[in-house]
Amino acid sequence: MSLAEREDGLRELMDDPDCDPVRLRRTLRRFWTVNHAVSRWGRIYRTQLRPALAAGSGRRRILDIGCGGGDVLRRLVRLARRDGFDVEGLGIDPDPVACAVAREGPRLPGVAFRKLGSRELAIAGERFDVVVSNHLLHHLDRASFDAVLVDSAALASRRSVHADIARSTTAYAAFAVLAAPVAPGTFLRIDGLRSIRRSYTRAELGARLPAGWRAEQPTAFRLLAVRDAAPVR
Repeated sequence: MSLAEREDGLRELMDDPDCDPVRLRRTLRRFWTVNHAVSRWGRIYRTQLRPALAAGSGRRRILDIGCGGGDVLRRLVRLARRDGFDVEGLGIDPDPVACAVAREGPRLPGVAFRKLGSRELAIAGERFDVVVSNHLLHHLDRASFDAVLVDSAALASRRSVHADIARSTTAYAAFAVLAAPVAPGTFLRIDGLRSIRRSYTRAELGARLPAGWRAEQPTAFRLLAVRDAAPVR
């Protein structure tokens, strides 16, 4: 299979509103394991988010757009608190199943999950020190992609970091093998491979981002869309 071009029209099973809700819940729960293994949020926190949080004062707020099962937000809040920050987190997702699974995860004071879109928060004038997302951008059509970045710019008082997959044949081959043990009964393997086919290269993402944003590739399989709302010391 050639991955030379992004397959923008490919649809993931979990994005179908009529998909099997049982398999969807299993998929979201398994993401707790998969994201910890492959998403590199520990590194992203150290290099991107901790400096932004350190530039603020008082209670800091983290927003996770399209939070899925809620594992990424919980991890970031724990990392920030370990570093001594007074921080709270909000995860939002328009999918009620995702919100339910997120709420079923380990209880963490100061962390909440709501069935919302980013536009609703932006209209309400909410502000967060950092705004993040994990594996969201490749799901979005052009209009939704642009809207999420506009909302992020309005919501983040320090920095926005949207993390996604860097499309490559190596990533595709590795995931095909490594996902097999945790995939039964879920959409994980099929959708994971489709996600890679829908994802961007760094050059493609950089060309897609509006002014004020930059594309970074901290590891072979990870892309970041980053925007600084204020100088970060």
